[in-house]
Amino acid sequence: MNSPESGSAKTVAASPPQLLRALGWWEATAIVMGIMIGTGIFIVPADITRSMGSKDAALSVWAVTGMLSLFGALSFAELAAMMPQAGGQYVYLREAYGPLTGYLCGWSFFIAAQTGGISVLAVGFAEYANEFLPLTPWEQKAAAALSIAVFTAINYLGVREGGLVQSILTGVKVGAIAVIILLGYVLVRGLPGGPATLAQPTGHRFVASFGVAMVGAFWAYEGWNACTFAAGEVQRPERNVPLALILGTVAVIVIYLALNLVYYHVLPMDQVARSTRVGADAAVRIFGRTGSYLVSLLIIISTLGSLNGSILAAPRVYYAMAKDGLFFRWCARVHPRFHTPHVALLVQGVWAIVLVAAGTYEQLFTYVIFAAFVFYALTALAVVVLRRTRPDAPRPYRVFGYPYVPIIFVLGSTWFLVNTLMEEPVEAGCGAAMLGAGILVYGFWKRRAA
Repeated sequence: MNSPESGSAKTVAASPPQLLRALGWWEATAIVMGIMIGTGIFIVPADITRSMGSKDAALSVWAVTGMLSLFGALSFAELAAMMPQAGGQYVYLREAYGPLTGYLCGWSFFIAAQTGGISVLAVGFAEYANEFLPLTPWEQKAAAALSIAVFTAINYLGVREGGLVQSILTGVKVGAIAVIILLGYVLVRGLPGGPATLAQPTGHRFVASFGVAMVGAFWAYEGWNACTFAAGEVQRPERNVPLALILGTVAVIVIYLALNLVYYHVLPMDQVARSTRVGADAAVRIFGRTGSYLVSLLIIISTLGSLNGSILAAPRVYYAMAKDGLFFRWCARVHPRFHTPHVALLVQGVWAIVLVAAGTYEQLFTYVIFAAFVFYALTALAVVVLRRTRPDAPRPYRVFGYPYVPIIFVLGSTWFLVNTLMEEPVEAGCGAAMLGAGILVYGFWKRRAA
């Protein structure tokens, strides 16, 4: 005769494996900062300086995009505390607007936004590793693919292991950047020579150039939302996910503004504008000839931190989609021993490596900035929508400055989208076409589920 205890044990044994809440507030913050600080801040300032023509105008681009990113993070924080589930942004859009909108967001993530970003980071790592270990073009692609495979394996073995690696890499690169900022002012005295300003756009062209420059800055800020994807594995998510979003985004804004000030402090304006690697050029001015190698090493660490964070977070979106029947159902499986969405991790890794081999990642990533901001705006607006449609839902964190903060973010994102559509219609059109293709694929998944 079986005892009640043995029956209970059989029930527990028969229950499917679940994701574990193993990430603390620092690991979640490290995901935010680690993904945001990639290669952009060491390259993009040149493009922004060239577009705007002056230090103050260029810094205003970084400040405005940073503030908009913060308003987005504040809006996402309320939704994350309200729905602390794996999938993050996909879940918020599904609950506010229905499954099609959520699916299109997840579709863009898988086709380009996340996998394309992973490919860009992996190739960037290989290119900078080439400075220390000369590689042929095919060897660089192999090194990029290997980096994706290694970090996929680490995160396959457990979210705790992935979070530990993320914490270490983020801590190292933030510390190294702080040293560069400090020594940039201590070791370099006086202002650099050369013109204080370059050719500056005026009138309507200033507004249009400002919007185009924001594309690069937003790329550098990209990733502040990623920790919401893994909210289902964060301890005390109602507290720690909003804290990570806000603390991480504010810290990166401060770091980016400080680094740009160092660039203008140690390099002439015209050199900043024409540099292809402004971070390395500034380091040469600070540390001498070895500075270029030091920054290359920092960029490698920075890129690996962003790569690991992206590989950790994004599969939780595909896992949530699969649970809803909108993606391959085996991507909803959780490993019985490691408690990770292991199949979703493997599928993501394979597709990212395919993009590396095909060499199409850069085009995909350019197109997806437009599509990404469509969903950012819709997600911020979801704060207002859900306040009206689900007023009694628990909200452990309520966005500061409601309704102005989410509405300002929506309006700023809308202006950015319209300006991008007018100034770069090909890229914006490709992003829109990608979403259109997603509607057709969504119909396939719905029929299959039925």
